[in-house]
Parts: sequence; structure tokens; C-alpha cells
Amino acid sequence: MNETIVIKTSEYFKKKGIILPKISELCNPHSIKENIVKKLNKVDKNAVDPLNLFRVHWFNNRDHNDFSKIPDHIILPSEFTGVEAKIIVNIGRLFPLITAHKVLAAYGCLLPRILNGDFDYSKHKAVWPSTGNYCRGGVAISRILGLKSVAILPEGMSKERFDWLEKWVDDPKDIIKTPGTESNVKEIYDACNELKKDEKNDIINQFSEYYNYAIHRAVTGPSLEKTFLEVKKDSNLKPRFYVSASGSSGTLAAGDYLKDSLGTLTAVVEALECPTLLKNGYGEHNIQGIGDKHVPLIHNVMNTDFVVDISDKATDNLNLVFNTKIGKEYLIKKLGLESSLVNKLPEFGFSSIANILASIKLAKHMNLGKEDAIITVATDGADLYLSELEKTKKNFQGTFDESACSNIYKKYLKEIDIDNMIELSQSDKERIFNLGYYTWVEQQGISLGDFEKRKDQKFWLDHYNHMISLDDRVEKFNAI
Repeated sequence: MNETIVIKTSEYFKKKGIILPKISELCNPHSIKENIVKKLNKVDKNAVDPLNLFRVHWFNNRDHNDFSKIPDHIILPSEFTGVEAKIIVNIGRLFPLITAHKVLAAYGCLLPRILNGDFDYSKHKAVWPSTGNYCRGGVAISRILGLKSVAILPEGMSKERFDWLEKWVDDPKDIIKTPGTESNVKEIYDACNELKKDEKNDIINQFSEYYNYAIHRAVTGPSLEKTFLEVKKDSNLKPRFYVSASGSSGTLAAGDYLKDSLGTLTAVVEALECPTLLKNGYGEHNIQGIGDKHVPLIHNVMNTDFVVDISDKATDNLNLVFNTKIGKEYLIKKLGLESSLVNKLPEFGFSSIANILASIKLAKHMNLGKEDAIITVATDGADLYLSELEKTKKNFQGTFDESACSNIYKKYLKEIDIDNMIELSQSDKERIFNLGYYTWVEQQGISLGDFEKRKDQKFWLDHYNHMISLDDRVEKFNAI
């Protein structure tokens, strides 16, 4: 620990009126001090205000004027899913600043650096490599804290991501666009390695930052547990699965918590067009938010139970149905779905739709019934992908109509197959684990010993315990 930098940073934050929230407060925001809550009620959720740090959790209500008893969620009815199992979708759009849950990961990764004095605000720039939402979260947290930052993301990501970044960065040069799209993660790493040559750049890589894993196990996991217990109440509902897209694998860590607390199995979702985990495969896809062609260092592979692949044709086309007038009218008037449900479908971005489809596939594959539940997350909403609607419409050559909606719903949702998924044997887990060697040992210079110790579940538990132990240090930091 560099105590000199810690004291300097604390004094700097004090001048700016910054109080750092504890991990326990993000896990249970009802424990936040009343005086902070009262002030927070007067602050816009998108404002560059340090009080918005106390909204970086799953419990914001829709008006952002209070905290909900449990995280906002949607229980998808069988009329929509075609399966009897309850699919509980926790909503990430209510996170502040970026309307996506990655702002939590950004805070979790930066906090230890501040507490250790590893990050010197007067010297360093926080570099946030991402396929979109994490770098936005990092830029938002950095700006609130008065820190310099850089966003790195592929040039082919949605227009909405870049529009947001342009408003938040100090200098347009602080947005670095790498070649490719969602599947081009190595190009992001190459840019990071170039920036690393300047010691002023602190690379906070979500794919290798264990604090990304730890914050989700410590905060997202218990939050989702509260949702399930509220849904269950006195019923016999059984929590069977936790489902999450791969991405950085941070959100997957909630599955480790839920496995310990509720006994769920964990299923990881990836794009069929780039079947890295399923088939050691490669390719390009448009399920934005689940960068692949590699196994993240923070993926606890040995504790993962299923891999489920979803086609980006499904997410692209369902996004069109869920977010157009024609599509919504079809769902309400022809399928007879409740308008209250249809009006909530824009809560689901691309990766969220993928998570839902994977949940349906699992329910079918496992023959789950009315007393079974699957827990999943909608990490962001459709508002980040509105520019993609016109791209998908072009595939219909001017004939996107009720008939097209019917075909999409039938093909990609009602009659979704159970192909392209696997229940992982010990051998499968070792195969996927070993696949990570090429990225992390051969390309990124992780030692073989550090790579292999990730097989031990104690390794992951230690990171979780370390994260929740930071509360004492946060209190001391705030009190300097």
C-alpha cells in the first residue's frame, strides 16, 4: 500500500465532496445512511455527481427517487416463453449514468486501486478496454471521481455507445476505436499493450481483473438471491439455473454465489456464430456485449455446468419484433400477450435476449415444470441498439410486416430448438480451461502457475472474501 497516495487521494476526494460507498451498501442499499439518501433524491440519475455512486446497485426504482425492496425484475409468462418454468429476468437498465450494470464492475475494479494507492489521480489515466458498456461505466465512474480516463472499444459497436462516450470524455482522442466488432477482443488487448508502454496508463482490463469477478459475486449474486426469495415466498419453487452470457465473465460470478446459497447450476451463453466454448470455434456475430474468441481469465470454468449457444439471427430479429410498432401490435393483437408485458420488452438488449432464449432452451432440455425457476439478467436495454433496427429491417427488403413478425416469433422463440448446447463433463471443463492458455499465457504473459491455480475453488472464494473485506478500508479512507 502506498499510504502517501491514499492520503492524497482521500483529501482530493474530500474537496470534491466524494464519499465512496461500501460493498455492503451496494449489496443492501437500505443500509446507506439516511442523510445520503435524502440528498440523493434531489440528484438526477445521469448527473456527474458523486452521490450517484450510491445508485450503483440493483435496487433502484424506476423513478430513481428511492430504493426498491427487491431488485426490479420481470417474470416471463409461459404464454410468451412456451415453457412452464418461471424465468426471472433481473433488470440492469436501472443502473445510473449508463443504463447498464457494467458501471458496477467499473467501480469494483477501480475501488481497490484507490484504497491501495496504486492509482495516482495526479499522474494516471484509467484505461477501460471493452466491447461497449464496461468502458462507458469506467468513463462515468472516472469522471465522477475527477480522474482521467480512456475508453477502448471496437469500431463496429452500436452508434449509441459512441454517442454517449463523445458526451462524457474530456477529449475525443480518449475514445480509441479498435478494428472489428464484438468478436475482436484480441485487437483490444493489442491496443492496451501499446498504451501500457506509457506508465501513466493504468489498464483496467475487465477480462482479467479478478475484482470484476469478485464484485459480481459479492453484490450481484446476493441481489439476485433476494429477487428469487421474494418470488418464491412460501411456494415450492426451486431455483434450478443461473444463466448469463459470457462477455467478460464478471456477471457469471453471481452464479458462484447462487450455487452456494441456492444450489443453482450455472449456464454460460455465447453466440452460435462464434462457438468458442462449445466447439473451440471462431467467427463473427452481433450479440453486442459478449465479446469472445477467447476464454476470459476471470471465468471460473471449473464451476460452470452448461454452455448454451444462441444465434445472433435470433437476437437481431427478436429485437426488431420487440421494438417496432408492427412487432408490438402482432404480439398483442395476434398472440394475445398482455400489453403490460409487451411494453416491457424494450428492457432487453441483445445479450439480454440471448440470456432469455438460453433459459428457454435449458427449460426445454431439462423438462422443467411449474415449480422450477431460472434466474437470469437483462444487463442493458434496447435503447442502446435502436440504430441496429434499420440494419435488420434491410434484410426484409421493405417487407417487414405481420407475416414477418409471425415467422420470427415462431422460428426463434416458440419453436426454439435444444441443439448447440452441452452439459459440461469434467473433460469438457478441462478442455475449455485449457483453451484459455493460448490467450493468457502465450499472448498476454500470465505465468503458468498463476493460470493453473484458477482450477481451485478456494482461489475464487478468496477473491470474493477479499472484496467484502474492503468495507473497513473504505470507512477508513472516507474518514481520513
